[in-house]
Amino acid sequence: MKNLIILGGGESGVGAAILGKDKGWNVFLSDSGSIPSHYREILDRENIEWEEGHHTMERILQADEVVKSPGIPPTAPAVEAAAAKGIPVVSEIEFAGRYTDARMVCITGSNGKTTTTLLIYHMLRKAGLDAGLAGNVGKSLALQVAREPHEVYVIELSSFQLENMYRFHANIAMILNITPDHLDRYEYEMQNYVNAKFRILNNLTPRDAFIYWQDDPVIKAQMERISTDASLYPFAEKKEEGSAAWVDEQGILCVDAPGEKLRMPRADLSLNGLHNLYNSMAAALTGCIMDIRKEDIREALSDFEGVEHRLENCGTIRGVRYINDSKATNVNSTWYALESMPKGVVLILGGKDKGNDYSEILPLVREKVKAIVCMGKDNSKLVDFFGSEVPVLRDTHSLEEAVAACAEIAAEGDTVLLSPCCASFDLFKSYEDRGRRFKEAVRKLAGEA
Repeated sequence: MKNLIILGGGESGVGAAILGKDKGWNVFLSDSGSIPSHYREILDRENIEWEEGHHTMERILQADEVVKSPGIPPTAPAVEAAAAKGIPVVSEIEFAGRYTDARMVCITGSNGKTTTTLLIYHMLRKAGLDAGLAGNVGKSLALQVAREPHEVYVIELSSFQLENMYRFHANIAMILNITPDHLDRYEYEMQNYVNAKFRILNNLTPRDAFIYWQDDPVIKAQMERISTDASLYPFAEKKEEGSAAWVDEQGILCVDAPGEKLRMPRADLSLNGLHNLYNSMAAALTGCIMDIRKEDIREALSDFEGVEHRLENCGTIRGVRYINDSKATNVNSTWYALESMPKGVVLILGGKDKGNDYSEILPLVREKVKAIVCMGKDNSKLVDFFGSEVPVLRDTHSLEEAVAACAEIAAEGDTVLLSPCCASFDLFKSYEDRGRRFKEAVRKLAGEA
């Protein structure tokens, strides 16, 4: 019996452990931190051996293969030691893909991944397909392959997950956009990050499809360097040469896939903003490529309810709108949020900086932002960059302090926008934790109004 070592005891790692056990591997799971109690209970119930708080290197280096959770960097000592010994290190998605013939719809990009993934999943389910949701959202792909198999999977893939995918084969691969993000993981070299994203094209055949934003300069430059056998389906705001989806001068969303044409007024889309137009185009193209009925595509695009923590309206207090965009963990995501806002924004920025260049949002800040409230343990970079660019800048170090400052600054007709540009890990457990606590603070503010 071959030895399978799982590094990381979260959703991804536990799912891979269960699949490995079901497929006859001798499985051992190791986590250098603490494993959440519900995952420990699952491992015990499945009689899978595990450890936490450290790595037993003698045991790990007996592996025939290692499955690494995406949050563990390739520079982690256990990963480097395994690689040095010639032990294959793969991702959970790579491992799970070996054991299923299901159709794979795979989505990556710096921004819009979750919205587009959930929108496509919503569309497929509405059309009556047996679809599973995996990757960064939903349940572990490996767990579903082991215990809840589906005919098609819609998978949100981060660059971290793509790093250790080699033979995995997407049937529909999608890159929504590429802007600087996670550069601290990639030696502050943008090309390293781009290369990770483009691994989604690995193993595509002429029967497969590649959907991408036609006007993204990074994607465009990379496409000039590489080739793919897949059919190309680019989308753009306005029709260009080769466009498969665009909006015409009458405001009609046009989608042209071979043998399939879809027309729908942009005004009927449930999601607003330019970024969501692109997300809707990518989803519509997926639907057409998969031969979903046009009525189901239109209905899904018009009744999808959006994603929590992404431009989520938290209510209006004393004439001031409060918007939770905690999912904006990079600069480009905040750009799209500001692009969709009217003037009179009180913008909350801050968190764990990942090598951000804030110059991208500077024109929109100058045009639309009346005040910036910094919220983080160390706001010095933000204060230095924006201090002379806005009439008011506050330096705060907790969410409660930030919301109180916003309430003091904002006037009737203004918008308080939490769109931090940064990761959440300096003050919060996750961007979800940050968003939930923001909503709680707004509800408390409403109760005091």
